[in-house]
Amino acid sequence: MSRAERLALGLLVTLTLAVVLVPALASRDPLRIDDVLARRLVAPFNRDAHGAWHLFGTDRFGRDLFVRMMLAGRLSLLVGVVGSLVAGLLGTMLGALAGWRGGLLDRAITAAADLLLALPRLVLLLVGVALWQPGLATILSVLVLTGWMGIARLIRAEVIAVRHRPFVPAATALGARSSRVLLRHVLPNAIGPALVATTLGVGNAILLESGLSFLGLGIQPPAPSWGNMIAGGRDLLVVAPWVALAPGVALVITVLATTILGDAWRDRLAGERIERRPPRFLSHE
Repeated sequence: MSRAERLALGLLVTLTLAVVLVPALASRDPLRIDDVLARRLVAPFNRDAHGAWHLFGTDRFGRDLFVRMMLAGRLSLLVGVVGSLVAGLLGTMLGALAGWRGGLLDRAITAAADLLLALPRLVLLLVGVALWQPGLATILSVLVLTGWMGIARLIRAEVIAVRHRPFVPAATALGARSSRVLLRHVLPNAIGPALVATTLGVGNAILLESGLSFLGLGIQPPAPSWGNMIAGGRDLLVVAPWVALAPGVALVITVLATTILGDAWRDRLAGERIERRPPRFLSHE
């Protein structure tokens, strides 16, 4: 594991622990608004009028930014991980069925994936959150419904390639059922690219959720999200830039760390495939 991978993994582990522990151990409710004049817009690494110390300062309502950022990180990580995981599972299931069964089912799933891929995902997300009430459930649903197509196409191509390997007809000749051959023999050898795509999709899902929340179409206040926290601090960039910069930096670091890990996993998978490739003089080409 390279230094960049270890750093990215360490950042994600630290962030995960922080988003779980910091809001639970905070002395004040991060959603509570009281005594605004004594606590509002305290600079980072300073104390308010009551003597409370704030690592990243406070916002216009006197709420501690660090605690709110960690509470918002819960939602962002939940959206990224759950949205990408469910989309990956749906894409894997549909892609495996299309590649294994073929025929009309394959053409129908491929046509649906091509149609949705031809439409910009952001437009589909905006339409989805405009049709339904903005919130966590809506964002997750729309992310899943607009994120399965690429993984389905990857799995379909891999299943078609694996289906023609010698062990598949051998398992069928021994009397294994079609579903068992697919689940026990074909899918484990075809799922690698889908796992990498799902990992890379975590950062993309976090960015999309933050963008929607920034536009007011995602997580709604008073629940914090990195997107709506950035939106809430954009008009304070001159007098209190930390209000928008702190969640923005957290967003960039999180997405960058997930992307580094996804890229590393992809490179490792590609290296394993090259090592497993038989020598040219042993191939049938």
